[in-house]
Amino acid sequence: MRLLAPSRFRNKGRYVLAAVALLAAGLTWRARTGDAVPGRSASQGQAVQVGGTPALGSSLPVPLGPLSVVDGCLQLPAGAEAPAPPVSLSGRLGLYVAVVDPLTLAPLKVASHDPQGVFPLASAYKQAVLWALLKAKDAGTLKLSETFDVSSGTQSLGDYPFDHSDVTALATRMIHKSDNTATDLLHRRVGLEAVQAVADDLKLCHTRLILPTKDWWTAQAGLSPQFVGAAQFAALRGPPRLQAALALDTDARKIRPDRLQRRLDDYFDHRYQLDTDLGTQNVSTPAEFAHLVAAEFLQSGLSPGTQSLQRQLMATGFGRSRLKVPVSTFGGKGGNGWRLLTFSGYLHTQSGQDVVYAFMQHGADQEYTMPNTRAAFAWINAAIGQVVESAPAP
Repeated sequence: MRLLAPSRFRNKGRYVLAAVALLAAGLTWRARTGDAVPGRSASQGQAVQVGGTPALGSSLPVPLGPLSVVDGCLQLPAGAEAPAPPVSLSGRLGLYVAVVDPLTLAPLKVASHDPQGVFPLASAYKQAVLWALLKAKDAGTLKLSETFDVSSGTQSLGDYPFDHSDVTALATRMIHKSDNTATDLLHRRVGLEAVQAVADDLKLCHTRLILPTKDWWTAQAGLSPQFVGAAQFAALRGPPRLQAALALDTDARKIRPDRLQRRLDDYFDHRYQLDTDLGTQNVSTPAEFAHLVAAEFLQSGLSPGTQSLQRQLMATGFGRSRLKVPVSTFGGKGGNGWRLLTFSGYLHTQSGQDVVYAFMQHGADQEYTMPNTRAAFAWINAAIGQVVESAPAP
């Protein structure tokens, strides 16, 4: 597939979330969705330590501090301010780059910018669907050989898989091609609450992963009579949020994709408001999502064979070719949408360090943000160079 020019992007595929696998695989994805609002600080309360110190004899440096939980929310250190972003990156920007202890996930060195700001995730969230899916596989509640059919109700925007695709084929499309229909089929199969549990189990209080792609577009387009509204949905937690998400999902599955796209055209062209999307999309903070990526790769709880499959699939995501530091292991995911861009990844450097990054942009001057990829990775590489020992200059 080839990268769409902005004019064709606007007319044909502007709402298709993108995996952003550009040059490495010769593939592209199209998108238009999302934004963010300022982040919220965790509430104050009794702190509970999470994790411990590195194993005896470890050569790792001392962590910045033990991870702790305050009022049920994981606290993550901001570390040092990241290098200044390239001037071409406009809008709200967030970045979290950390070297982490693989045993405790405690950050050893951090460079960040607005680490607690809340941003839309776009397709970056799809790796959480994969993790939840593979947990279900290990639990024996899902088989990789299960097959699925596609109907007008289950089809999301963009390209979609053939009928009778199995779980492995859909998971490959979800990560490698960022296929939205494949994602939604798997998300609903494993359960909306199971994907949200990926964040909840890690005590990531500002991370929402509960909505399949078609659901949040349905909410933005105003096609769900049962949707409680963006502001109210953003404030929900636990069972009330699940109930509201299931109601929205019921409405979304009644809508043909062509009708959905027409209504989204009208929404983005005439009714779009920047700060309403906090309640209509999956969201996280740079710090929380970087921690999720660290846990996904280093403390997944998966069986060895399933962990190998997870890493194999995540290695097909975008980003490795853009990194300046030599790596022996990589897994990444990205997404783009209406004035937003996201990249996240894990890398084990050839010098033996475990590094995670999460980049988020919202409110860019550009409606189509894929051309910002070069500048985004220039900033990511600069921050990696700040935290990684012996990293080459970007």
